[in-house]
Amino acid sequence: MQKVLVIEDDELLRENVAEMLELSHYQVYKAGSGKQGVEIALQQKPDIVICDIQMPAIDGYSVLDAFSRTPLLEAVPFIFLADRAAIPKEMESGADEYITKPFQESELVSAISDRLGKAGALKRNVVPSIERLKELIETARQYKELEYLTQDKKVYLYKRKYVLYFEGVESSRLFYVKKGKVKIYRTNQEGRELITEICKEGDFFGYLSLIEETEHQETAETMEDSEIVVIPKNEFLALLYQDRHVAKRLIKMLANSVSAREKLLSGMAYDSLRKRTADSLLFLDAKYKTEGEGSGAIQISRHDIAGIVGASTESLIRTLSDFKKERLIDMADGKILIVNKQRLQKMRN
Repeated sequence: MQKVLVIEDDELLRENVAEMLELSHYQVYKAGSGKQGVEIALQQKPDIVICDIQMPAIDGYSVLDAFSRTPLLEAVPFIFLADRAAIPKEMESGADEYITKPFQESELVSAISDRLGKAGALKRNVVPSIERLKELIETARQYKELEYLTQDKKVYLYKRKYVLYFEGVESSRLFYVKKGKVKIYRTNQEGRELITEICKEGDFFGYLSLIEETEHQETAETMEDSEIVVIPKNEFLALLYQDRHVAKRLIKMLANSVSAREKLLSGMAYDSLRKRTADSLLFLDAKYKTEGEGSGAIQISRHDIAGIVGASTESLIRTLSDFKKERLIDMADGKILIVNKQRLQKMRN
């Protein structure tokens, strides 16, 4: 049975709403104030909240804000009960929907059923896949007719070493790796590449410049023959702006690699060559290994590994040779296999 939390300071209205919902087979929790509503929500984890706007002490806007800042509650669908005069402000508040007073029982039940149905597709953990992206787009379309969301997704086959976009060029697309690998890198004044990310099957890239509305700060180049899905900028931004739940989940999905990238860049500034090489091999191992199995062989050019480490190719090759002698790695046919991951993880400066 789905749980509905009703937050309403008017006792008569609160009881009437609760009765309507109970007759429609919902489990109902009641709160007479915003503070009590938040406390009950933390305990009961409702599937949806019906909340009055105008309440003493803590009003509906403050309750919504409290939900948005609480990880346990941030994804809970939120519907306001609003006097018609309060609608303009409410529409900017981030609530999913509103019902004007007075309202009919059928209107309330229909709104709850509809909102729970839309939320169902977003409750699952987001998995980075083109199927999930299509689902999010379909969900966003339900909120408003957006013509530019009707465009079909395009899949392109790019040969190895094809540049998808250059550093300094205006960003206009979001990219998804359906098959293959793509390296994201910057070039210093000497022309040396600094690789900040390697995108494999299931990864999105090119999104940071879209969010910031800036030119690309890096270059993206295929490392092997790859299949790339191209999503227009306006479709991507529609997902961010149209619904707060979609935005939060999409941003979390796309930002998974940011902290790892920052750690990698920080290491280049402060760590020794040996430690940078060890960390880069571990980074690549996580990219190449097969889920549910042990470490897989890393097949990547020494030039590209040097770009991740932030060193010359010659220095990188010498360090790899040392690691092989120390039985930290093994090398054969251009591939690298990590032999002692624990020692690499504990590598010191």
